[in-house]
Order: sequence, then C-alpha cells, then structure tokens
Amino acid sequence: MNTQTEQRSQRQRRQLYGRRKGPKLSAHQQHLIETLLPTLALKLEQNADPKRYFPPEIDDVWLEVGFGAGEHLLWQAERHPQVGLIGAEPYISGVAKLLSKLDERQNEHQAPNIRLHTDDARDIIDALPDGSLGRVFILFPDPWPKTRHHKRRFVQTELLDRLARVMKPGAEFRFASDDAPYFEWTLERICAHPAFEWQAASSADWLTRPDDWPQTRYEAKELHGKPAYLRAFRR
Repeated sequence: MNTQTEQRSQRQRRQLYGRRKGPKLSAHQQHLIETLLPTLALKLEQNADPKRYFPPEIDDVWLEVGFGAGEHLLWQAERHPQVGLIGAEPYISGVAKLLSKLDERQNEHQAPNIRLHTDDARDIIDALPDGSLGRVFILFPDPWPKTRHHKRRFVQTELLDRLARVMKPGAEFRFASDDAPYFEWTLERICAHPAFEWQAASSADWLTRPDDWPQTRYEAKELHGKPAYLRAFRR
C-alpha cells in the first residue's frame, strides 16, 4: 500500500473515541508520561502471541478498551498476577492518572502484568493472532447518543467480527453502560452474532455488578442512568 493510499485509509477510518487531551498535566504526571509510560508501552508486533509482551509466568491475556483512569484495569491486574492486562486509552489525562496510581504502588507492586497502548484499540485487535485473548472489557464507552453519531459507537457488528477472531473459545466479553439505548444496541448485536452467546437467565444477571467487577469512580459518581452489565461468551 503506497503512502497516499495509507493516508486516505486513515482519514476514512471512523474515529470511535473523543478528545485525546484534557486539562494540563501536572509536572509529576508529565514526568511519569516521559519516564514510566515507556516501560509499560505495548510494542505491537503483527501476529505475535500477546503473552510475549509480558513476563514468562503470564498464562493468559485480557484486553480493556478505553480504561479511563485505570481503576478497573489495575484492580484486575493486581488480583490476577498470572494474567497480562493490555489497556488501550487515547485520553492522555486518563493514562496519567493510571500512571500516578502505579507510581504510588511502586514499592509494593510494579505492575509487571500491565501494558498500555495510548491509541486506537483496533490497532491491537488487528495485530493479534487468532484465539489469543481470554477476556475483553468495554466499560462505559462514549454512547454517542445522537443518531447521526451512532456509526462512531465502538460496538459495531464489524468490531464483534474482529473480536470473535482474536478471542479464545469460551472467552468472556464484558460490556457496561449507563446509557440504556446503547446497552440495548450492544445486546442486540451480541445476540445476533453467531460467535457470541449471552447466558443471562434473569434481570439480575444484567442489573447486578458481579463481585469480580470493581466499581470505578465514574460509576460511583457520574452515572447518567442505571448501569447495566453484559457478559457474553465466545462460542
């Protein structure tokens, strides 16, 4: 593919996330971006087993798309030391907040099982080999509520096709939203997709947050509606 074609392809690619920059970073946060982030940055290799990005004791890899301030990503990493957690987040202020949390824990936990990608999560998904992820999280993504913006919602049938390729049989897909129309949108696409199975038996299955699904600061303070939790499995 020549340079002009690549540039045209990039322009045509739908941007599924919002702003990349927020408030000005503090001096300490900027220092962490310059020093700590490079040690955790995901160095993508096309079709490489993602366990290669982590220490040898890692036996599974999970992906979180849009980790926000990183509370959930860090919680999962600390409680599953045998799992490699890849987090994708283009919003630099959120990345800086996670780095600050990691810096606070540097004497007790060096987070060897976290790798960060500060750009589009689709870069990761497209580079992964088939059947290489054990779990995928998409928690409280931007719902893009206006009808004309629905094409920018991250969960699309095309995205589920991509995830189905890289998820292992039995791998779990977790989605949460406080926007009822977006939850319904996602559920409709999951149920229509032949590669995924939704196993809910009652309303409690999507209205109750599972014990191993920690509450984030956003969920505690800034919800715009009642949250719903979706768990589906790769057939």
